Amino acid sequence: MSGWMAAQEEVAALIGAVHGNPFALLGPHLVPGGLVVRAFVPHAESVEVLDAEGRSVVALTRRDPAGFFEGLVTDRRRRFGYRLRAANAGGVWEFQDPYAFAPVLGQTDDYLLVEGTHQRLYERLGAHPMVHEDVPGVQFAVWAPHARRVSVVGDFNHWDGRCHQMRKRIDSGLWEIFAPGIGEGTVYKYEIIGPDGALLPLKADPFGFAGEKRPSTASIVARTDGFAWTDRAYMAGRGATDPRRAPMTVYEVHLGSWRRGETNRFLTYDELIATLIPYAADLGFTHLELMPISEHPLDASWGYQPIGLFAPTSRFGDPAGFARFVDAAHAAGLGVMIDWVPAHFPTDQHGLSRFDGTALYEHADPRRGFHPDWNTAIYDFGRREVANMLHANALYWLDRFHIDGLRVDAVASMLYLDYSRQPGQWLPNPDGSNDNRDAVAFLRRFNELAYATHPGSMTIAEESTAWSGVSAPAYAGGLGFGFKWNMGWMHDTLDYMAQDPVHRRWHHNSMTFGLLYAFSENFVLPLSHDEVVHGKGSILGRMPGDEWQRFANLRAYYAFMWGHPGKKLLFMGQEFGQSAEWNFDQSLDWHLLDYRFHSGVQALIRDLNRLHRAHPALHARDCEAEGFHWIVGDDADQSVYAWLRLGGAEDPPVAVICNFTPVPREAYRIGLPMAGRWREILNTDAPAYGGGGLGNLGAVMAEAVPSHGFPASAEVLAPPLATVFLIFDPD
Repeated sequence: MSGWMAAQEEVAALIGAVHGNPFALLGPHLVPGGLVVRAFVPHAESVEVLDAEGRSVVALTRRDPAGFFEGLVTDRRRRFGYRLRAANAGGVWEFQDPYAFAPVLGQTDDYLLVEGTHQRLYERLGAHPMVHEDVPGVQFAVWAPHARRVSVVGDFNHWDGRCHQMRKRIDSGLWEIFAPGIGEGTVYKYEIIGPDGALLPLKADPFGFAGEKRPSTASIVARTDGFAWTDRAYMAGRGATDPRRAPMTVYEVHLGSWRRGETNRFLTYDELIATLIPYAADLGFTHLELMPISEHPLDASWGYQPIGLFAPTSRFGDPAGFARFVDAAHAAGLGVMIDWVPAHFPTDQHGLSRFDGTALYEHADPRRGFHPDWNTAIYDFGRREVANMLHANALYWLDRFHIDGLRVDAVASMLYLDYSRQPGQWLPNPDGSNDNRDAVAFLRRFNELAYATHPGSMTIAEESTAWSGVSAPAYAGGLGFGFKWNMGWMHDTLDYMAQDPVHRRWHHNSMTFGLLYAFSENFVLPLSHDEVVHGKGSILGRMPGDEWQRFANLRAYYAFMWGHPGKKLLFMGQEFGQSAEWNFDQSLDWHLLDYRFHSGVQALIRDLNRLHRAHPALHARDCEAEGFHWIVGDDADQSVYAWLRLGGAEDPPVAVICNFTPVPREAYRIGLPMAGRWREILNTDAPAYGGGGLGNLGAVMAEAVPSHGFPASAEVLAPPLATVFLIFDPD
């Protein structure tokens, strides 16, 4: 055998797809006497090398009938651009040799990944259409450090793992290959042999930017870096805004069930642009919050068990469609938040679970790496590469899709090693404590990166425990979130509202207790999807009494919420009093708007949002104790509450008065900081909302009669089961 010819055992290893370094065998290689070119072309009977002008340079010899060819180019002493021409009884085809190209990744990529600091990892991993060495194609890169072999497979190579075996970068465990001649729309997966030599189920790309619509599970080559954004002014304004002092009323949406098309089909991103965005803008919401839109295999998970973290779900269209949605929302003055799920991931065989044949993304010990509540895997937050991937994913949504906020799901499950576990089912820290220090460090770094790299964006924690400093800066020992959902306020107030009014006097402190800690965090008051599923019914369904009383209770409660310190969040359907529990598999009950009580609730939400935006007293100091002052907090016998909301020194204060009984409270005296006219700017008993029409004839006059610790006071009419807003308006 000539010295330039490959050893037979290497040829057999390549054909068997177990060669340790296919790039050392295939492609062009300098040898004594010239340049040897080797290629693996299944089904070919002949292969020849063509130069850049299409002239034949050498015919390769078929060493093995499986398709291994090689030949010596004697007049070449260096690499050159070439194509291959193959033929069999069925015809002739030409193609570029993927093994003729130099690596795309560099040592910096290896170093930053291992160090855990590659903030733009999404620019390097995944599938990237590009022109490499003057040839168009797609660069594939994936992290699988323990794999013996990784190949990219798809229709372009007949799903044959022998054809595009990837180059391993030893320093980092990254695998890469440039596949010439393919582009956007290519469907692909990774074929991986684990460290024990076992062939794993085909894996979707952890950094895939698009995915097939379920039940198919492959990744799709897509670009997310070329969208022509038109929101420069919006983004500049966002960057100059302090979200804590800005209006924020959030409309939480599940895109798959807000509205459905004919035959119960999903609406596309473009159809949602034409319907959802103008609807939310007309109602005066400041933000949309989308339940997870990352690709996920199971509709019933609502997106909270994602597999394609970098792929907007194909249920509604392609990534460019989602970018158009965000751009259109910004044009309408709406911010877009998304629910982000770094706490856990499903164990579907095509996903991250045991990705390279080992516990790679998940913690190896099931006492830390498996979630008993959801039968999901838990990320190994202490592994730098895993934390890097998740951090890069968060930055990806902020960067590529101009997302305004990330609401982090299930933070409590991340913070505690014993979350939802019995003794013996969890692994404590060496000192016996139960705080997940790796997760804490991960979350702090996530928040630092988000705020440092994307001014004006915000992060929000769904955290249901008394963990201290969730929204305190990381440098001060907090977790660094911008806001925290106030789950305690939600549970307490809903429990109160479910009581028959005759019993509410015994539960009075359920409505006041939240003010004891209202300024310990930057809070969002959430009435989220979790409150209208799993047998809980709807928010309207929790209200007691006959039809009139149920709607009156709901209206009074919503105005109580909008008058209370904290940003607001309302799940879709609640804005018009959806009667039934939410069903993720069908549209909201839009026909209810034909009935005056439901349309009245919707009109109330529109007015509450308008007032929230218009009057700084109702939003500017949501997170500061100086923005709130009790007037009446102890009138349990009459179930009346009253307080002041305050903005800056130049902003007129707003008085909020709530009567949670069906008995009108006439000539009810409240203290006020100034004598003069206080205009009634909201009354939930107004006929326009479905109420009975009792009120204060547009205004009350405060006299210089001290009351409740204030120098002035006024007698007000507190309508039955109603909330009233009064604003100081001396002119």
